[in-house]
Amino acid sequence: MQRDTVALAEAIARGETTAAELLQLALKQSERTQPTTNAMSTLMEREARAQLARLGAGPFTGVPFLIKDCAQDYAGLPTAYGSKALAGNVAAEHAHVVRRYLEAGLVIFGKTNLPELALKGVSDSRAFGRVSNPWNAAHTPGGSSGGAAAAVAAGVVPMAAGNDGGGSIRIPAACCGLFGLKPSRGLVSSGPGFGEYWFGASCEGVISRSVRDTALALDIIAGAEPGDPFLVDEPGVVFANAVKRDPPRLRIGVTTASPIGTEVHAEAKLAVENAVKLLQGLGHEVEEAAPDIDGAALATSFLHIYFGQVAALVTEARAKGAKREEFELLTRVLATLGGAISAGALTTQLLKWNGFARALARFHARYDLLLTPTLAHPPIRHGQGDPTTAEQTLLDMLDRAGLLGLLARWGLLDGMIEKIARDSLQYVPFTQAANLTGTPAMSVPLHWTADGLPLGVQFVGRLGDEARLLQLARQLEQAQPWFDRLPEWVTQS
Repeated sequence: MQRDTVALAEAIARGETTAAELLQLALKQSERTQPTTNAMSTLMEREARAQLARLGAGPFTGVPFLIKDCAQDYAGLPTAYGSKALAGNVAAEHAHVVRRYLEAGLVIFGKTNLPELALKGVSDSRAFGRVSNPWNAAHTPGGSSGGAAAAVAAGVVPMAAGNDGGGSIRIPAACCGLFGLKPSRGLVSSGPGFGEYWFGASCEGVISRSVRDTALALDIIAGAEPGDPFLVDEPGVVFANAVKRDPPRLRIGVTTASPIGTEVHAEAKLAVENAVKLLQGLGHEVEEAAPDIDGAALATSFLHIYFGQVAALVTEARAKGAKREEFELLTRVLATLGGAISAGALTTQLLKWNGFARALARFHARYDLLLTPTLAHPPIRHGQGDPTTAEQTLLDMLDRAGLLGLLARWGLLDGMIEKIARDSLQYVPFTQAANLTGTPAMSVPLHWTADGLPLGVQFVGRLGDEARLLQLARQLEQAQPWFDRLPEWVTQS
């Protein structure tokens, strides 16, 4: 796709092309790139052609689009969450966000790949196979919306749906040279299947090649639905119009220190240093500063929620007939550890979210935005950071013997749990704060490494201040364009 979603919709409206022609182009590009990326988990060509027969007059009418195989239910099709255990999980109705995409005229022709239950910052499910980064197939495109990012970076579509519970929009956007915005908590409905995903830590959004695409998509999907747990005020601004104006002079605090004390790669630091120079050249004030948040405590709180949610999902799936052995080893281990967490311990960790949010609000009283690396490391190679074979064997043995939960309750696995936590977050320690505090955050593709891999930078804004983030992103996009920067093999005919 050589144009963004807005431009393609305009071309259809002018009669320069048709929705059917664009769908055929997207299907052809998907077929060509799928053997390399494995971005798609489910092809929905029949459903897409049926949509063509009843297209409405929405702002994106006729443009091909992809949804993520996680929480984004499409009536009559399974929402498998990247898992063999959930392959029969057929949706009775559209998720509200999917319905809104369809009402906007988008033509949904497939679902994108992800890690099982959207649990990791890489996309390597056993059910559908691992996803590869279009910039270098030996590397991950990130996760959990890795398939969405790989499809966009491979030129299949200019924009695809994702969701973000700990960085799952921003991480793959950073890995694939794309723009990814995580909206504020509650701005987009999680219904009707959920009130809140992950106690409100997770939300819906898109990964795109242009800021104006994301802005218009947010206009479409923002707003509460009947039955939502909270009545969220309407944004009070049209995001598609807001991005047409530059932001005022901003005061931005910047840090490259990992909040959990792990190493930050020199390229990640360089990405931020270059972003600072660009921001200063645009007239913004940037200085070293960070929120007064205990990063280790925040990571511990996040992981308690993470473990607990996995346990609940697996329990629910098994109640519907799924077999425990159908889940991957890591999922089984996390479910067992989550089941060993008491209600009191989980509640204690949830109560800490208020402290994190207040601390970040105090930071935002002085600074408009926080700038950090999105990732602490360039996109990692497949398998990098996975448990060793010996560790996997031990975990599998303990799990099958029913000893894992018992040992966890006795506190005898604390060292192993800490290692799993550290290994899982060492490459992505910067993104979880926005999820637990509910604030909006974005990854902007401003850096490519010496090896030619993308590496985005992250901006975190005040609660409800998506317009300010989008305005800055558009200003950066104009100052240092990235839209036409795609992997060479992708653009070859």
